[in-house]
Amino acid sequence: MNQRHRVDGQPAFVLHAYPYSETSLIVDVFSRDHGRVALLARGARRPRSLLRGVLLAFQPLELAWAGRGEVQTLVRAEWQGGQPLLAGKSLFCAYYLNELLMHLLPRADAHAALFAVYAATLRRFADGAQEADLRRFERALLRELGYGPTLEADVAGAAVEADAHYAYEIERGPVRLPGPLASPLALSGRTLLDLAREDFSDPRSLAEAKQLMRTLIGHYTGGRSLVSRRIFRELQEL
Repeated sequence: MNQRHRVDGQPAFVLHAYPYSETSLIVDVFSRDHGRVALLARGARRPRSLLRGVLLAFQPLELAWAGRGEVQTLVRAEWQGGQPLLAGKSLFCAYYLNELLMHLLPRADAHAALFAVYAATLRRFADGAQEADLRRFERALLRELGYGPTLEADVAGAAVEADAHYAYEIERGPVRLPGPLASPLALSGRTLLDLAREDFSDPRSLAEAKQLMRTLIGHYTGGRSLVSRRIFRELQEL
């Protein structure tokens, strides 16, 4: 039998919220010490509810909740400030981060290091989202979940060489090739080493790292189509 417990003073961010009954919300949050948690925010949809202007995505919050079971009850929510509102490309990139966390992060699985990376990424997004920020977050997420790509040694155990060519085999690592190969998982040794250092100053490394991370995330999400990516692509086409 699940025992009722209470959590107080917990740093968190809203990942997703949806209506529950006529006046309430179910809010999925990413908390520092308890991971992803589903909370019932009673009355949060009422016009005069104090929660309406607090439970905003991408804003640092301090939460308290109590209860038992998969969905617990939100007791208190306070905005912590310091994070500008996001807009444009930065907003869509932030939705992409949230979608990744919703699809890949198990409930009640604490990842304090990933929480810090997420908060720092949102702060950088306030100055304009960059491709390098997305690659760093994707790598941190996969590493925290135990799916981090092998980057500095090939499947034979040999050190990756910057001038060599590789094909990346999912859940194994880089396989050295005799020459270039046209494939989504083909990349240079320099890209692997740059990704290990999180150095994306080389445009080729940035482009190949994007393709590699997209393929890995597609694999671990079961090929699920990400809504944020599709919407952003459609807006760019317009």
